[in-house]
Amino acid sequence: MTQTARSDHRRSLSAQRRAQREEQILETAMQLFAEYGYSDTDTQLLAEKLQVGKGTIYRYFPSKRALFLAAADRVMRLMRQSIDERIQGIDDPFERISVGIRAFLSFFAEHPEYVELLIQERAQFKDRKKPTYFVHRETNIKRWQELYRSLIEAGRIRNMSVERITDVVGKLLYGTMFTNYFLGERPCVEKQVDDILDVVFYGILSDTERKKGR
Repeated sequence: MTQTARSDHRRSLSAQRRAQREEQILETAMQLFAEYGYSDTDTQLLAEKLQVGKGTIYRYFPSKRALFLAAADRVMRLMRQSIDERIQGIDDPFERISVGIRAFLSFFAEHPEYVELLIQERAQFKDRKKPTYFVHRETNIKRWQELYRSLIEAGRIRNMSVERITDVVGKLLYGTMFTNYFLGERPCVEKQVDDILDVVFYGILSDTERKKGR
């Protein structure tokens, strides 16, 4: 191995170790923020949990605010990863939508502490123009709009604004996520998904009423 290759290898290992340590810090920080809240979470406690010096944490995150926002960002990255893993290899658009909705609701039902972080972000950082959730939504929504657009072009759903579709469906899922959390009970995600898809895909009007052009 040449000197250059060895140097590149060391840098690669160093970057990997840094990424692993950062993920460890964020994972533990997420748990503490969810349990104690932003104001009552002490970085010293975090350091003790990780068995590192407090300075180690500040080498990765310059402030508690930066740490919290990085934790909220990690929630959304994990959510995207969970959905991507579930929909991978699914070609049928309607099944892709169904599985994506199920993955979204399941992710937050299995991790209510992540919902808590999103709530805290809204309460603690009102100065932010857009919460982390909506920043990620804007980044990821285009692929779903393209999916709906392809269904419109194929004549499988009626011709309407894809932005309108994703806005309505997105708000429905966003509200369901928070409702599940506030009720404090583990929801039956399968039933929720079936109900959402039934109403969204088929509506509530009978065939007779639809023919009236309402």
